[in-house]
Amino acid sequence: MSGVILFGGGGHAKVLIDAIHSHEEPLRCVIVDEDAETWDGEVLGVPVVGGDDRISELLQEDFTRFVVAMGGLQQIHLRKRLFDEAVETGLEAWTVVHRRATVSPFATIEAGAQLMAGCVVNPSAYIGLNTIINTNAVVEHDCVIGSHAHIAPSACLAGTVRVGDMAHVGAGAVVRENVTIGPRAIIGAGAVVVRDVPPDTVVVGVPAQKIRRSTECTPQ
Repeated sequence: MSGVILFGGGGHAKVLIDAIHSHEEPLRCVIVDEDAETWDGEVLGVPVVGGDDRISELLQEDFTRFVVAMGGLQQIHLRKRLFDEAVETGLEAWTVVHRRATVSPFATIEAGAQLMAGCVVNPSAYIGLNTIINTNAVVEHDCVIGSHAHIAPSACLAGTVRVGDMAHVGAGAVVRENVTIGPRAIIGAGAVVVRDVPPDTVVVGVPAQKIRRSTECTPQ
């Protein structure tokens, strides 16, 4: 089986590696990280082999699959850029599903998605490219989650919620049924969202209220 390149060696990489190991199947993995101080080190036993300049060499060594191992709010745009560049290079986006994730066979999971331990994805839900459904998050029936989004730990999306590309739903947030969250919107941790959230908007609180535009707090 071909090897897997993890882009990024921070905290989210540890969660991904744990998900990979949950299946107890031998798998060759390496980490590529632009921070030179991490080179020749390791994360949970997975070696950090260098920066992006190693990609061509890794392809020749049959590392043909990849996953973006970054989950921070400040890395939303970087996650999308890395994903797009990796696909253009010829790498195959790899989907990671923890053994203890509960995923309906009637859900659709796109390439590069990451479904962590304890999460639930129910029937007729759609999870887009490179999207993270983090630990214990719940995505109910008929939800549509766009590409490069992040549903953070213990967030709960009721039925038929729509989440746009590159949106972030914070830890422990709750989104009422039939609500639409626009692209690049940010839902603060613990917020309760009872109405639609426009694109590029940050909302917090109970009930959630707008406090600023998301472009003010995420690097482009």
